[in-house]
Amino acid sequence: MECRKLPFRVGSISVLVFSHNPWLVLASLCVALMAGFTGLSLTKGLSAQPLARRKSTIALSSIAMGGGIWSMHFVAMLGLQLPIQFYYNFLITLMSALVAILVVGCALLILHFRPRTPTSLTTAGVIVGFGILAMHYIGMSGLELCRPVYSNLGMLITILTSCGLSVGAFRVAYGQRAHRNIILGTLCFAMSVFLVHFIAMAGTSFSAIDGVQTSGQLINNETLAIGVVLASFALCAGFLLTSVTFIPSETPVMDQLSETQMQPPDPVLLTSLKQMNATRHGTSQQQIPYEQDDRTLFVDPASVAAVRAEGHYTFLYTKSEKLFCTWSISEATRRLLGGHFIKCHRSFLINPTHVTSFKRLKDNGVCYFGDTSLLDSVPVSRSCLSAVREALGV
Repeated sequence: MECRKLPFRVGSISVLVFSHNPWLVLASLCVALMAGFTGLSLTKGLSAQPLARRKSTIALSSIAMGGGIWSMHFVAMLGLQLPIQFYYNFLITLMSALVAILVVGCALLILHFRPRTPTSLTTAGVIVGFGILAMHYIGMSGLELCRPVYSNLGMLITILTSCGLSVGAFRVAYGQRAHRNIILGTLCFAMSVFLVHFIAMAGTSFSAIDGVQTSGQLINNETLAIGVVLASFALCAGFLLTSVTFIPSETPVMDQLSETQMQPPDPVLLTSLKQMNATRHGTSQQQIPYEQDDRTLFVDPASVAAVRAEGHYTFLYTKSEKLFCTWSISEATRRLLGGHFIKCHRSFLINPTHVTSFKRLKDNGVCYFGDTSLLDSVPVSRSCLSAVREALGV
């Protein structure tokens, strides 16, 4: 992409012809992809974590995604080719980064501290969409010695693109917290950031400012490049660490067989199997299988406080543990309902003996589990409210 060396004039305004370095355009897309993947991967399974862990992880995810929005913008701006020398206002450039991080943080707080509904997913997406727009235009306002001039049509298209793709990113990534959804959500988020920048630039023209006294501390492209490279390296590190979760740990088959043959039988597993055999004819409710350390173990249903759906699988909550079960929520309902458990929501089964308090809302309610460290509360839907109240005696 060659840049014309001389500006041309429209009336009394000197309009600058500009272009972009194609390699830096490609680099900016890679930065957006890494930022989206890192932020969305960090928040996977976060709602089941303790409060302090959720807060710290949301902060890290906000920095990854918000910092990625900022880094993508300025990697692309480093590739901007104008026929004049221009600078950036340091404070405005820094402010644009803070705005992006704070806006993403607000969206993640809604998703992880409020009930996750289609409305909340849409709200979070719209907030991030406008955050991307705010970051772009605040960053552009920091240009010194040249002035960007925007078209109304370009701004309208960027608003629709940013909000639409951001809503799509969160609906896909949070619709089902599986690897496939996170990858698709990453693509939507990255394209939102990338397309917003270049659609906005396509609707922008630049004019030189002559004889203007600049104010504030200025930075040139070389100084900006140092900050952008450091931020990109941090994103690369986060991307590599989170991508490890997508790589299944593999042990050679022969090694697994030899280890199994050499190790004595696990006493917990033997005890569980004996209990299963003793109750095979239905004298008591069967135990619940869960996966741990590449083995299937079993837990007594009486010690499980709740069963929560997670995609095609479920999680079991005991007083101190969160256990992964291969049953779907429909399979768990079929096997467990009528024993220790009752259904309180389409995604939850609860054991009433573990409920420490109950709160009635208008036409639904909430069950609280004070003795379960990894589960604070469970929603009660309107259709299940009467059955739950009957089981609790309220």
